[in-house]
Amino acid sequence: MKWTDQIRQIKILLVVVAVLIAAASLVTSHFLVSDLKREESKKMGVWAEAMRSLNTADETTDLNLVLRVIDDNTTIPVIVTDDHDAVQTFRNVTLSASTAADSLSQLALLAERWKSKHQVVRITIDGDSFIDVSYDESLLIKRLATYPYVQLGVVLLFVVIAIFALLTSKKAEQNKVWVGLSKETAHQLGTPISSLMAWHEILKETYPDDDLLPEMGKDIARLQLIADRFSKIGSLPEPSPASLNTVMEHVIEYMDRRTSRKVTIVRDFPADDIVVRLNASLFEWVIENLCKNAVDAMEGVGTITIHIEQMQQKAVIEVRDTGKGIRKKDIPNVFRPGFTTKKRGWGLGLSLCKRIVEEYHHGRIFVKSSEVGVGTTFRIELRA
Repeated sequence: MKWTDQIRQIKILLVVVAVLIAAASLVTSHFLVSDLKREESKKMGVWAEAMRSLNTADETTDLNLVLRVIDDNTTIPVIVTDDHDAVQTFRNVTLSASTAADSLSQLALLAERWKSKHQVVRITIDGDSFIDVSYDESLLIKRLATYPYVQLGVVLLFVVIAIFALLTSKKAEQNKVWVGLSKETAHQLGTPISSLMAWHEILKETYPDDDLLPEMGKDIARLQLIADRFSKIGSLPEPSPASLNTVMEHVIEYMDRRTSRKVTIVRDFPADDIVVRLNASLFEWVIENLCKNAVDAMEGVGTITIHIEQMQQKAVIEVRDTGKGIRKKDIPNVFRPGFTTKKRGWGLGLSLCKRIVEEYHHGRIFVKSSEVGVGTTFRIELRA
């Protein structure tokens, strides 16, 4: 549990650092764009003065410097209008209109839009007459303003792909460990089980009336079932039609013999049987794990309710206990390998349940509800 919390803290720290880097990048870009906007505003002030000089010039005025200032503007879109809002001239503006009238109308609309953004310099010509020099941001500033977002988007996409690749690799590695451990466990159990079966047969011939031998036979059969379950992990066991009522009865019968009399298992089954395609041996393992966890959570005293119902095209199984419940912050982690709230436990039971339900039976398993001190309900949904 501590190891899981440390991993979570590292992830949170990385996310916080990434957010701070992104914020710093955006703030830096904002100040840079603001400085460039101020520089362009000053340039437009000089350009507007050049237009004033051009409009008030006579035959003795040297216009070389004025024309040079006007011609040097090759990046900032600008529209000059008179005091009646009639377009006089424009530069660096791309028009989509086909006729001259449409072009003038489009230029007038652009000038009004820029004026509403306070991107205008008013120059007085003679007395009450004036011209308005309306301008827009240059293409360079627009690109600089959007570049940080594009950059962050690319970085985010790269991070998402990297995380996905790491998680996929981690999951594949976990699967290999699962399969290898399961196959090796089944292999190691095979030899002693075979030996026990042989000794059991000898004991039956030697002591045919012994009352303990049938129980020993059941335990050996149970060991065979466990070995068979482990051998199926990593393969694709073929599901077959099975009765949920029958499967649950097998689990309840097994749990009744191995739990305290203070634990009551309640059957909440429908009158009509529900048939689903599943591997009965593996699915019983899932319900057994849920019931064993419930017994541990109730500390050997309480009630386990197994509820079955059919909802449209789904078969629903719920295992509800009256135990100590799960804290809300732990619910997202209960199916994670290695996570456990027990002092003694490997944290693999629920992870194994999730694998069997979702990968082998294409269903869903999740915590439907849990309240500390009240109990927990696990819900399984299968295709009926």
